[in-house]
Amino acid sequence: MGFFSSILGNAGAVSQAELTREFGKLLTEGEEIELGFRLIRDTFIFTTKRLILIDRQGFTGSKVEYLSVSYRSISRFSVETSGTFDLDAELKIWISSEVEPSIRKKFNKAVNVYDVQKILAFHVAR
Repeated sequence: MGFFSSILGNAGAVSQAELTREFGKLLTEGEEIELGFRLIRDTFIFTTKRLILIDRQGFTGSKVEYLSVSYRSISRFSVETSGTFDLDAELKIWISSEVEPSIRKKFNKAVNVYDVQKILAFHVAR
């Protein structure tokens, strides 16, 4: 993930091995990380059972919020691809029957948003 892309607020992909090493303690028995992204200090992870949003707070980032979203609670989602002049793609997720998406994430061009869409479609449709 490039520095410029991070400044703009665009997330880049992180390897499964790195995510497992760093956040493996959050996983339940039989749960595995499928895909993950980092945006400066924050991380979001798609597992076989849920979406985990990791929000490092404060100046030092020592305070951390772990938000776990069950795929069952996701009512719909949208993925917008980057265009010729766009620097980012965007993911929007609606929880339950909300009118506005409660989760919005932007990705840099290096991220294959079709992989994100595929994982969400697989788990949400179950």
